[in-house]
Amino acid sequence: MTLDGLELTGRVPAVLEETVLDLHSSGARKVSYGPRGNPGINDVGMVLRVQDTASGVMTRPVLVGREWADRCTDDWEGSVPECEWLGRQWCVYNGSDVWPPPGYATNWPPGWSPPF
Repeated sequence: MTLDGLELTGRVPAVLEETVLDLHSSGARKVSYGPRGNPGINDVGMVLRVQDTASGVMTRPVLVGREWADRCTDDWEGSVPECEWLGRQWCVYNGSDVWPPPGYATNWPPGWSPPF
């Protein structure tokens, strides 16, 4: 997946973040960061997330509908479901690079578990 010619999928997070910030500096896109440190571009409703792969931690974009784009990086007030924030974090969050931390009580419906 690309945005303005920039490959977003399967990238090293630090390298992609630097390039995304260049988009912001040039005025091409407005980049914002959520409470977990995930960069996002609200005007297209995209949050950049990471996941473990055989090659190490790599990026993957998460897209939301245009009506949900506002504050899409915000895991508390935004519209991205809580379960999407599972797993590896973009940066260390509350002392852990995975979420939820041990002992955290989630808001998922009873009996629901992540699909992975």
